[in-house]
Amino acid sequence: MDVPPPHTLYRVQTTVPSRWGDLFPARPVAAPARAVPLTADPRPVPAAVPWKGGRIPFARFLGDTHTNAFLILRDGRIGYEWYAEGITAGTRLSSWSMAKSLVSLLVGQAIGRGELSEDDRLTDLLPEFRTGGEYDRITVRDLLDMASGVDVWENYNPYWPFTGTARMYLTRDLPGFVKDNRKVAYTPGSRATYRSVDTQILGLILTKVTGRPLADLLAERIWGPVGAERPATWNLDDTGGTEKAYCCVNATARDYARIGRLVLDNGRVGDRQVIPPAWITRIATPAPHKLGTSGYSAQWWHPAGGTGDYSALGIHGQYIYVNPATRTVIVKLSDHGTEQDEQETFEVLRALSRT
Repeated sequence: MDVPPPHTLYRVQTTVPSRWGDLFPARPVAAPARAVPLTADPRPVPAAVPWKGGRIPFARFLGDTHTNAFLILRDGRIGYEWYAEGITAGTRLSSWSMAKSLVSLLVGQAIGRGELSEDDRLTDLLPEFRTGGEYDRITVRDLLDMASGVDVWENYNPYWPFTGTARMYLTRDLPGFVKDNRKVAYTPGSRATYRSVDTQILGLILTKVTGRPLADLLAERIWGPVGAERPATWNLDDTGGTEKAYCCVNATARDYARIGRLVLDNGRVGDRQVIPPAWITRIATPAPHKLGTSGYSAQWWHPAGGTGDYSALGIHGQYIYVNPATRTVIVKLSDHGTEQDEQETFEVLRALSRT
């Protein structure tokens, strides 16, 4: 069991999830020499928001969902910004699975550069993982849309830390974990099941086809072009090792908001096309297979009941919500339950985007 020592596991259980990034090795994501400013255009937020069939004060919503940072961009400008006690605009907080959406943007860039195709098969790109079975049919498209069928249980239960995704989170050998988990539960591409291992495989593919660690790719191809204010970090399986592609970027609320603004602006920053427009269309268009009641496309969520809005989403209440119709981006970073109140939170974000 190649996992961290007991004292690290104890610290994981006694540290709030937003700061778990401090407990594991990480590779820096350099900030550019000059940030692209976020100008302020303050606007009041409603006193009350919809919540579970009624309305509650907005301040109570922030508290009840254990919010650490909340930021609203309206047409690219900061309309509202709030931080919990002890958190500031310079505090790095964990992305959790919002990192999947960053991996998607890196994949879109790689496709635009001709380094990759959605039709490429996983085992053609990583031949060391060939099995001779159905696993070998998995394509980049299947991985993007959570349709690979790879049978790694999406487990977040702290009382079962050595199975499924929890085991993947703790391993100090991610390539070895992927190699040890090559069984499929169904024919790749036939349906979708949320599996973080799909994104981890995408991360291994990106590193292979570009010859660069994910953190360096993020710094060069996204963090620099969006003009991030602060350096970020990306947690690794071990010192000098492999990025946890499916989670664990640590960055500020403002820099997450810059990612949302990049997507909202059709992949452009000023006159520079950072993400191919075709990829923005790809993530904005739900894939054929739903995940539960929600749409999903290339590692971005399309929450139920929406009309063109979509979001990066992470456990414990992390959101980069994008509403093209209202030109709104909302970032919410939290220490809430693993998958608690997500649909209800989306209804609040939608209501705020319309005000």
